[in-house]
Amino acid sequence: MASKDVLMAGPLCLIENQPDGELVVQEEAAGLLAQIRQPVVVVAIVGLYRTGKSYLMNRLAGKRKGFCLGATVQGMTKGIWMWCLPHPKRADCTLVLLDTEGLGDVGKGDTQNDAWIFALSILLSSTLVYNSMGTIDQNTLEKLQYVTELTKKIRTKSSMKPLREEENASEFVRFFPAFIWAVRDFTLELEIDGRLVSDDEYLENALKLQKGDTEQIKKCNMPRLCIRQFFPSRKCFTFDRPASKKNLRRLEELEEDDLEEEFLKPMARFCQHIWKTSKPKTVPGGQAVTGAMLANLAKTYVGAINSGQVPCLENAVLALAEIENAAAMREALSCYEEQVGNRVKLPTCTMEELLGVHAECEREATGLFLARAFGVSIKEFQEALEEELKRRKEELCKRNEQVSFVRCSAALLDLSQELEEGIRLGLFSVPGGYRQFLEKRHEIEEKYRLLPGKGIQ
Repeated sequence: MASKDVLMAGPLCLIENQPDGELVVQEEAAGLLAQIRQPVVVVAIVGLYRTGKSYLMNRLAGKRKGFCLGATVQGMTKGIWMWCLPHPKRADCTLVLLDTEGLGDVGKGDTQNDAWIFALSILLSSTLVYNSMGTIDQNTLEKLQYVTELTKKIRTKSSMKPLREEENASEFVRFFPAFIWAVRDFTLELEIDGRLVSDDEYLENALKLQKGDTEQIKKCNMPRLCIRQFFPSRKCFTFDRPASKKNLRRLEELEEDDLEEEFLKPMARFCQHIWKTSKPKTVPGGQAVTGAMLANLAKTYVGAINSGQVPCLENAVLALAEIENAAAMREALSCYEEQVGNRVKLPTCTMEELLGVHAECEREATGLFLARAFGVSIKEFQEALEEELKRRKEELCKRNEQVSFVRCSAALLDLSQELEEGIRLGLFSVPGGYRQFLEKRHEIEEKYRLLPGKGIQ
C-alpha cells in the first residue's frame, strides 16, 4: 500500500491496556498496519501523564485535533494509540505515530504496567520522544526510572536469563530507537557557567556523571548512565508554554496566531527534525520494517509480556523473519502463477517455448522473494520455493501435454468424419475403392499437419 493510500481520519488504539493490566493488540489497528507494505517511520512518545504528549503528536501529524487531549489532571490516553499518515517528506515511507498512556498515573497504581508501556514504545519505534515538564534535574531523571529497568524488561539474546550489566550495551543499541527529550514549559535561560548553550548542550550537561563512588552517587548516575549507553543518538528541544494558562484548556481550538512565538519556533524545528531525520524502523541486519511487520512485532512482544516472559529481541526478529519469508514465498508463487497465466497459451508449439517462459517467470518470482525475505531462514525458504517451482513446472508440462492431446484428438475426430461416413456407406467397398480410401486418408493427414495450434502432441 502506498503512503497516499493510508486513510486514517484519526488515531486508533493499537495496544489496549485493560483494567487488569493485560495488554491486548487490537485487530482493527493491526489489520490496517498489515495493509501497509511500505517501510514505516515510527515515532513514539512517552512521559508522565498530563504533560501534553498528545498535543505534541498532533503537531507531528500536522493536525490540530487527533490524539485525545484533556483539560483536567486525569490521564486521557490508555494503552498505545496509533495514527498512520503519509510521510510529509518521504513518499516511499509511511509515518506511524504512537501516543502512549501517561506514566505515573496515580489512578492506576501499577508501575510494572508503566514499565511495559515504556519498553513497548522503545521496541516498536525508530524515534522515541521523552516528554517532561519544567527542567532536566535530578528529580526529573529519577522519574525516568523506567530506563534503568530496561535490562529487566528486555533481553537481546535467547538465553534463559535477561541481559545483565556485564553484557555489552551495544547489543541493545542495535535494536533501540533514536532518543529525543522534549522539555515543556521551559522558561529559564539556556546558560551554563555564564555561557549560552544549545538545547543539546543543555541535555548533555544534565547527563554528566557525578564524580564519586558512594551508593548515593551511583544511584544518581544510574539513569544518566543508562540514557548515555542505550541511546547514543540523542537530541533535545525546549519549549515555552504554548499559550496562557486560561487558553491551555482549549489548545485544539487555538489558531497559530493565538500561540506563543517562543513555543511555535522550537515546535517548527522539532517537527522538521523528526520529519527529515527520523529513519524507518529496522531490525538487526538493516531490514526495513513494513506496517505488516510492525503489527507482527507488536503481537510477538505483547504475547511474551502476557505470558509472563521477558521479551527477547532476537527471538522476535527470528519469528518475524519466519512470517515474512513465508509471506514472501506465497507472494512469489502467486506472481509465478499470474505471469505464467498471462504469457503462456496452452498448448505451446514446442517444449522449448514453454520452458523458456517458465524460466523467465521463475526468475521474476525468485527476485520478488529475495527482495522481501530476510534473516537466517532465507536459504531454507528459497530452497522450498525452488522445489515448489520445480513441481509447478512439471505440472505445467503435463497440462501442456494434456491440452495438446485433447486438441489433437478433437482435430483428428473432426477431420475423419467424412472418411468414416464413406466407410459406413460402403463407398470404398467397390473396385478401386481402396485406392480412393488411401487418397482420402492422405488428404486428411495433410490437413491435420497444416492445422495450427495442435501443440507438442
